[in-house]
Amino acid sequence: MSERVAVRKTYKLFIGGKFPRSESGRSYLVQSANVSLASRKDARDAVVAARAAVKGWAGATAYNRGQILYRVAEMLEGRREQFVALGVPADEVDAAIDRWVWYAGWSDKLPQVYGGANPVAGPYFNLSAPEPTGVVAVVAPEAPALLGLVSVIAPAIVTGNTVVVAASPTQPLASVTLAEVLATSDLPGGVVNVLTGAITETVPTLAAHLDVNAIDLTGVGDASLATELEVRAAENLKRVIRPAPADHDWYADPGLTRMTTLLETKTVWHPKGV
Repeated sequence: MSERVAVRKTYKLFIGGKFPRSESGRSYLVQSANVSLASRKDARDAVVAARAAVKGWAGATAYNRGQILYRVAEMLEGRREQFVALGVPADEVDAAIDRWVWYAGWSDKLPQVYGGANPVAGPYFNLSAPEPTGVVAVVAPEAPALLGLVSVIAPAIVTGNTVVVAASPTQPLASVTLAEVLATSDLPGGVVNVLTGAITETVPTLAAHLDVNAIDLTGVGDASLATELEVRAAENLKRVIRPAPADHDWYADPGLTRMTTLLETKTVWHPKGV
């Protein structure tokens, strides 16, 4: 009997709640696994899926979104050892689980903090309420592969946005394995879409795409590339989150800025007594 050769897993993209191969058929070997190499067409397909999911996800109650984010934490807790086996430090997995729970708790509280009644001189009610921006493109940080990814996805989706994520090209297994968690966590298809491969191929397409409303450049380490992406994003006045500093502490309290940056404020005037 010859020695058995183990089957090498091929990790696919995550678009619209499904796991397609890249339309180009390409893949690359990284972290001892075959990982799909996303193309510009895949990026456009991911935007289509994200846009289709906006209405349902933004229209869900904040309480329901919080339940789903908490369910993600539960599922991630159940697969903790799998992430450790992929090389993610145990304390990072624990921090990522806690980060999901933290954002889940904010889902129905942020409108109370960020919105409210405004004082006006006249017989009117003046109310401001936060609303999601829409489709957000996100460049995940290179490291920490899991905690950094969760820290840029969760604040975007908890408020009703949908996202297209360009995963870390050197450490993509945490991203695509998290996609498997999301696929079994009651999260509607298209709310989170994950592209693997070279960010220089997919992210310029996302930055210039007229159906993307905001772009988070957190994981872009090249200053010249970040500038190029900001220029592309200016074409349709996308909201831009700048790259994170090299010494950013992902384990620190994330605060509210990432959530509030990806919100629009709707103000309503209504006469009293009507």
